Parts: sequence; C-alpha cells; structure tokens
Amino acid sequence: MQAAGIRVLLATGRRYRDVLPVAADLGLAGPLVTASGALIKQPSSHQTLFQAGFTPGTLPDILACVVAAGHEPVLYTDSFEQGFDFYCRTLAAVDAAGQATGFGEYLERNRALARVEPALASEPPASAFAGFAMGPQQAMEELERQLAERFAGELSLHTIRSPRYRDWLCEIAPAGIDKWSSVVRLAAAWGISPEAICAVGDDRNDLPMIRGAGLGIAMGNARPEVQQVADRVVADHEAGGMLDVARLVVSGEAARPLHGLPVLPGLLAGRLGASDSPCGSAGGLRYIRHDRTQPSLLFRR
Repeated sequence: MQAAGIRVLLATGRRYRDVLPVAADLGLAGPLVTASGALIKQPSSHQTLFQAGFTPGTLPDILACVVAAGHEPVLYTDSFEQGFDFYCRTLAAVDAAGQATGFGEYLERNRALARVEPALASEPPASAFAGFAMGPQQAMEELERQLAERFAGELSLHTIRSPRYRDWLCEIAPAGIDKWSSVVRLAAAWGISPEAICAVGDDRNDLPMIRGAGLGIAMGNARPEVQQVADRVVADHEAGGMLDVARLVVSGEAARPLHGLPVLPGLLAGRLGASDSPCGSAGGLRYIRHDRTQPSLLFRR
C-alpha cells in the first residue's frame, strides 16, 4: 500500500509503548495515534506531537466519581522515556472469591509500567491526558452514563471490550478527543482533507472515525453499530478483511463517490488487536490478522 503512494497511519486505543513494535514490524516510520487519540508521538525520536489535557481542576472530581461507583481509576501520562506509562492506586484487584479480575490481570501484566499513588484520586498528576476504569460491561456502561451526566460537555467517553482482558473498559478523555480528532489533526498538517481519508475500525471508539472519513469501512467482526454507519463492510479479521481493504483502496474502487462525497483513496484506519504482529501476506501486500482489531489509517498523497 505504501508503494502505491498511500500514507499509512496507525490509530489505536493502546499505549504508545505497545504500538511501537507493531509499527516497526509494518515498516511504518510516521507518527502514531495512541490512547484513542489523546497522544500522538513520533517513533524515531519519541517526540510528542500532541497531548490532550483535562480542564484544570476537574480531574479530582472525575476520579471521585469513578471511585464512588466502586471502580479503580487509571491515568495515562506521557512518561515513556521515564520507563512507565500510567498511575494507579493499587497493583491488585480480586473478586469475592479472591481471584484476579480482568483489571487484576491488567495490573499483573503491566505492573512494571505502573506508578502506584494511593492518593491518586485526590492528587492526580497534572500531566495526565486520559484514563480508564475496567469492569463488567454493564458496570462500565453505567459508569459512562454517570460521567456523561455529571460532566456534560467536558469528557469524551467510550465503553469498549478489552481485546486482551476479560473485562470492559470505560475510556475517559477530555472533550473532543478521540481517534478521529487526532487523525484530522495530522491529515490537516499533511494537506489531506477528511474526504480523502479511508478509515477502518470495529468498535465503539472507532465510530467518530468511521462517520467522519470520506470512506468509512467496518470489519466483518465489527460491532453492529459500527457496521450500521459504515460505507462498506469487508470480511472479518480472520478472513483477510484488511486485505480486502487494501485491494479496495489500491485498486481505486474507493474513489467512487459515496454519500455524495468524491471519496479519494486516502487514509485507511484498521485496528491492532490481541496479537501485536502481522501474520500474513497476499498479492504482495502484508496484512494483519488478529483475535481483535484496532485502527490504522492510510492516506494517498
């Protein structure tokens, strides 16, 4: 795809540290949109190109709401070069039977990248740019509802299924921050209009991107609400769906007008999933097959 003049951009809900090996495997040297759009960094230098920020003074109230609902908050900071990625209040989370919850699994797997701050809820780091809570689907959707009601117009919220752990995530970011906002930020700097972008995704935090791009494509394994708003639906990730997208864009079929827009082969967004490495190729194009997916993006100059 890059040989065809298409600019490839990865946009994911994952932390910057997790995306680096994927970008390296794919031979991508450009910026990475991480943490669902809240942080953009340049891998070659680890330079921060964009970092979101909460309205000063609001984080303690937000975290108090999370804690009052019975959940543990996690806050992301731009601390890759300091050797850690997030703040939390504890490194253990168990259920009534004493077994690790999905959040407990997350903490165990990522404990080396955590900074434990027992007073986090009342004294959060000013540099925090996003965060999340983790738990059962119904609990996370209820937390999202409470936060949206309490902080109307101040937050960007998405409840999604964790691709690696048993629990669901309620992603919390400043208002106006999502994958699409950061994609548009980079595209504008490159002189690429939204109409010239093709975005591919499969989960709720991909909805702004799928709706906003000139061509929005849903993977066959995408949630129903994502497929409903997409211009096209391709095969799922286990059946070569990303290869279908590559053929669609490279062949020029994506240049056909959709919804009245002169869509050009532009930015292609797909998702990184439970596995972090590409595992196939066909027709001279490498493609990604995962247990789940997370967005990448392609632009044509």
